Amino acid sequence: MKASPVPPLSGRMANRLPDRFNVATWFVDRLVEEGRGDHVAILCQDQSLTYGEVLRQVNRTGNVLRRLGVEIENRVLMILPDCPQFAEVFFATIKIGAVPVPVNTLLTVRDYTYMLENTRAKVAVVHADLLDSVLPALKAASYLRDVVVVPASSSHQIEAASGGRLRMQPYETLIASESAELTPADTCKDDVAFWLYTSGTTGSPSAAVHLHHDMVVCAELFAGGILEIQPEDRTFSVAKLFFAYGLGNALYFPFSVGATTILHPGRPEPATVFEIVRRHRPTIFYGVPTSYAALLHETEQGANAEMSSVRIATSAGEPLPASIFRRWRDRFGVEILDGIGTTEVLHMFIANRRGEVRPGSSGKPVSGYEVRVLDDEDRPVKAGEIGNLLVAGDSTCAAYWNRHEVTKAAIQGEWIRTRDKYHFDEDGYYWYEGRSDDMLKVGGIWVSPTEVEQAVIEHPAVLECAVVGVSDADGLIRPKAVVVLKDPSKATDELAREIQAFVKDRLAPYKYPRIVEFAPELPKTATGKIQRYKLRQAP
Repeated sequence: MKASPVPPLSGRMANRLPDRFNVATWFVDRLVEEGRGDHVAILCQDQSLTYGEVLRQVNRTGNVLRRLGVEIENRVLMILPDCPQFAEVFFATIKIGAVPVPVNTLLTVRDYTYMLENTRAKVAVVHADLLDSVLPALKAASYLRDVVVVPASSSHQIEAASGGRLRMQPYETLIASESAELTPADTCKDDVAFWLYTSGTTGSPSAAVHLHHDMVVCAELFAGGILEIQPEDRTFSVAKLFFAYGLGNALYFPFSVGATTILHPGRPEPATVFEIVRRHRPTIFYGVPTSYAALLHETEQGANAEMSSVRIATSAGEPLPASIFRRWRDRFGVEILDGIGTTEVLHMFIANRRGEVRPGSSGKPVSGYEVRVLDDEDRPVKAGEIGNLLVAGDSTCAAYWNRHEVTKAAIQGEWIRTRDKYHFDEDGYYWYEGRSDDMLKVGGIWVSPTEVEQAVIEHPAVLECAVVGVSDADGLIRPKAVVVLKDPSKATDELAREIQAFVKDRLAPYKYPRIVEFAPELPKTATGKIQRYKLRQAP
C-alpha cells in the first residue's frame, strides 16, 4: 500500500482522509515519492539524515520487528531519548500495523514495570544509556521477549544484562542485513496508531489511544494553520519526543511538510540550548515556561544568547506568565505563542496567533476545534465566568486503554473534559484558572500530589503530608509539601532536605517537592478532608 494522496483538509478532517490509510507512509514514504528524499530530515549532534535515509531505516526497522514476531496491533515499548532511532522505530512500528508506545525516560522501575504489563509488549526498544536502570523492569515483565538496544552498545553490556528468557540484541546489528523495502500494513484511518501515557490523579498512568488520522489533523490545524510551517523551516523543541507536545513539535510537524527537525538527546540546559540554536539555526522554537524562564535568566547573567534565526516561538505545558512573554519579546524580538493542549487531544487546541497575542492568556480556539466552558451543572457560562473546559476535535484519543469508567467520565460523544478551569473574555480569548482536580503541571509535566504525598508519608519522621502547587518569582508552579511530623521538635532544614532526597529515591526526580514546610497540623473540613486551597493561599 503506497502513501495515499491527501487533499487539503477542512471541517471534519478525519472524514476527508481515505479509508485505507497508514499514517507512517503519509509522513515518510510520501515525502520521498514527492521528490524530497534528499532533503535533510533530522539533525542530531553530528548526525544528519535525509528523508530518503529515514525511509530506508524505517523499512529495515519494520522488517526487524516483524522478524521478532511483532504482529499487527501488538505494542512496542520505546524508552528512547530524542535521537534518529526514535523516529525510525516509531514510524516503523506504525508502518507494520503495530502500536509504538513511547514513554518518559525519567521514570522509575515501578513505572516501567507497570507500563510493560499494561502494554503487554513483546518487544521493547531501550537506549543503552538507560539499560542498567530499566533492567529490573525488563526482567520482571511477563510478556516481554526481546529487548532491542539503541545504539549498538558493547557486547559486554548486553551479555551482562541478558539472562533467562530475554533476548537482548543491538539495533544496528539487527537492521544491518534487513531489506530497505517494506510493504506497509493495510490499515485504515481509524486503526490504533500509537499510545501516549498521561498521569492520573492517583498517580497511576492511563494510556491515551490515538488513531492513524490524529497526527495528520494536528499537523494540518496547528502546524499549518497557526505556525504556517514550511519545508524550509528548521524546528527545535525543548520538550522531548515522548511528550505529546514534543512529538508534534519535533517529529510529525516537520515531517508533515518535509522540514528539518533538530534533535538533542540530552537535558536542555540553557547553555546547551543556546549552542544548538547558534549551530543549527532553527526557525521554529518550542519551549515550556520553565525553559523560557531559565533561558532569560542565563541571558541576564551575561550568557552569549543567540535567537536571531527564530521566526516563531511557542509555549505549552503550563500557563506562560505575561512577565516572561514580555521579557522574551523585549530581549529577542519574537513573540511566544502560548496555548493549551493535552495528551488526549494530542496537541494544542487553543493558542495565540502572531500579532494577536494577549499576554497571560491561552489565546483563541484553533480552527477545526470547538471549545465550551460549562458550569458544574453543564450549563454554558458567560464571558468572565469560570467554568470547566471541554473540547471537541478529530485528534481526540479514542479511549484510555483498559480504563472504561475513566473513558466514560472524560469522553462524552465528540467532547472531552480537560479537567481545566477557564474563563473567556468578550474578545474570545481564553484564560486558565486552575484545575478541577488537584493535578499539578511542574516544568510542563503532570505531577499527582497524591503520589508525592504517599512517598513523603513513607518517611519515618512524617505523620501527615499535603502537596500543593505554589508560584515562584517567575509565576511558575512548584510543588510544596506541607508536612506534619510525628515529633515537631525534629523540624529542621536538614530534615527538609532529607525528605526531598527520600522522595527522589522513590519517584521520578522531577516529582520531588521543591519546598518542604513543616506545620503543626493540616487544615481540614469537618469530615477530615484536607483543605488544599488554604495551603495554596498561605504565604
